[in-house]
Amino acid sequence: MSGSTAGDPGRNALASETSPYLLQHARNPVRWYPWGAEALELARDADKPILLSIGYSACHWCHVMAHESFEDPETAALMNELFVNIKVDREERPDLDKIYQTAQYLLNQRSGGWPLTMFLTHDDHVPFAGGTYFPREPRWGMPAFKDLLRHVAHVYRERLPDIRRQNVSMRDALERLAAPAGAEPTAIADSAALLTAVAEIEQSFDPEFGGFGGAPKFAHPPILERLLRHYAATRRAGAADGNVLHMATLTMRRMAMGGIYDHLAGGFARYSVDAEWMIPHFEKMLYDNGPLLGLYVQDWQIGGEEDFRRTAIETAEWVMREMQSVEGGYYSALDADSEGEEGKYYVWTPEEVRQHLSDREYAVFAAHFGLDRPPNFEGRWHLRIAVPLPHAAAAHGLSPEQARDLLDGARRKLLAVRARRVPPGLDDKILASWNALMIRGMAIAGRTVQRPDMLESARRALDFIRTRMWDGEQLQASFRAGRARHDAYLDDYAFLIEACLEMLESCWRDEDLAFARQLADTLLAQFEDRADGGFYFTSHSHEHLIQRVKSFADDAMPAGNGSAARGLARLGHLLGEPRYLAASERALRAAATVMRDQPSAHLTMLSALEEWLQPPEIVIIRADDTDTLALWRRSAQQEFRPTRMVYAIPAGARLDGLLATRSAQGRAVAYLCTGGECRLPVHSLAELVAALAR
Repeated sequence: MSGSTAGDPGRNALASETSPYLLQHARNPVRWYPWGAEALELARDADKPILLSIGYSACHWCHVMAHESFEDPETAALMNELFVNIKVDREERPDLDKIYQTAQYLLNQRSGGWPLTMFLTHDDHVPFAGGTYFPREPRWGMPAFKDLLRHVAHVYRERLPDIRRQNVSMRDALERLAAPAGAEPTAIADSAALLTAVAEIEQSFDPEFGGFGGAPKFAHPPILERLLRHYAATRRAGAADGNVLHMATLTMRRMAMGGIYDHLAGGFARYSVDAEWMIPHFEKMLYDNGPLLGLYVQDWQIGGEEDFRRTAIETAEWVMREMQSVEGGYYSALDADSEGEEGKYYVWTPEEVRQHLSDREYAVFAAHFGLDRPPNFEGRWHLRIAVPLPHAAAAHGLSPEQARDLLDGARRKLLAVRARRVPPGLDDKILASWNALMIRGMAIAGRTVQRPDMLESARRALDFIRTRMWDGEQLQASFRAGRARHDAYLDDYAFLIEACLEMLESCWRDEDLAFARQLADTLLAQFEDRADGGFYFTSHSHEHLIQRVKSFADDAMPAGNGSAARGLARLGHLLGEPRYLAASERALRAAATVMRDQPSAHLTMLSALEEWLQPPEIVIIRADDTDTLALWRRSAQQEFRPTRMVYAIPAGARLDGLLATRSAQGRAVAYLCTGGECRLPVHSLAELVAALAR
């Protein structure tokens, strides 16, 4: 086949895909193919190397390279002549992205990114050259893309035996990296790893602006979660570590004040290009905002910082307003660009703002968000909190309450104005793993700030995944345009188990527990390494690739192995199911060495370890009356206790196994257990509060 779509020669083989990113390239003059049998067989039969390009729809530099090279007829002709060209959406195929990002690092000894540009041998798909973005003309120490294409094709023709020898080394290296060496069968890491992780985090902490490391700065939700969990553990032990709380709180405060946060609509961009959190890379990703949503309300629970509560609510409202489909699933991302410019949708001039606000509104707004200061983004103003609102209020003779009312009114007006601009592109595919992260965050936030609309939003998303992306035996990773595609990965199953458990803590539904059990059983059957412990990223029936990854480290998202170990253990304690507990323990044993050697790289695994060393508290509340259930549940959840699980189960719930023994007795009863050790039931709210305090 030619790579064009029948009936429309202006479109290539990507035209039948559902990924918004792939569809962005469907009219390129490049003969693109999706990853699959057709393209791989074509490369083998033609003896042509493969040019593999991996990106995603919200990626700014992906757009730049597309405009400079993939839309250019001369470059496309060269690509078509010399290579079989395969385009991959890294969000649909994280398995491929993980492999070839690792290979890029091995080849070039520097971290990768997107767009990822790799050259593969035609028959075994091993990468022999590559990089990330390549410019149209030579600059920044990089060759022109067309020159690179000619050079790589020449080397492939003339030095294939040398490439084969290099590929042997590449395969060996990928195999060594695929699954870190496990510890001895009896040697699970101990609490020293938890302390070392915090010490390592502190070494990278920015004491002025918060965050970890220098620019560019990322939110790193697993770091923030570890700090809050460590604080809770030390407080519970009677020696609260205020320093770890300070690191988390300062970081979250500076982020919420900075331009990485959208001060009109809510929600966080992926990262800040500077150390002060002022100017973001403007793309907004679902997978960041789900965990941050939960973390902000948890820090608010600890310290009562009202701005954190407001930040969480605004973020949730943005998600419900702009990122949730009519059917219930959450969309993936908003682009960084609009009208071909990064950030254009978000920036202002003082004159533009002034014409839409009253004088009093403008005075407060301009002082608070820095419009009375020099521009901070290419001659324009990107909003960030320059002066705390109480200070701006005092400078204009206003009370904080008056200033807040004026500011909220101004925000509503400007949000309406902004909505009339050309918006950034929306990636409207629905990813199971990213949805799970948002469902979990929305469930935590909804019950903590008592917002039923947030819980309903999370419920709709979970129902969408269960009814449209799960067939009773197999989960699909992605959904768009009425089609569920791509067999799900470890992250999809693990994150969804944890999402179901958080939903059950917010509002009990029998179907959510049943779904969690089905997911857990499939996870054990299809992903576990029964010989050495832990879970592969792809299932046992997945397409054979050049590497099968079993990673325990966090990256932009929590580690699937850590989430699986924690979720399975929690589900095992809840149900009294030893299979889940044993699988969690095997994963911890497999990860013991890497947790000891690099604890701060394995923070989600450390959370699972923490709950293995000290099993979580489980509070089961049974009552006939829903108001009583809700009151007792809120009382048990009112403080931040990350290792406490609270389930308020109505009397009519269908339960079996261990849960069936937690029967309703009279008006209300609560069962309190730590791991498998249980106390006598309590029959009054006062008794429950006293027992929890002990």
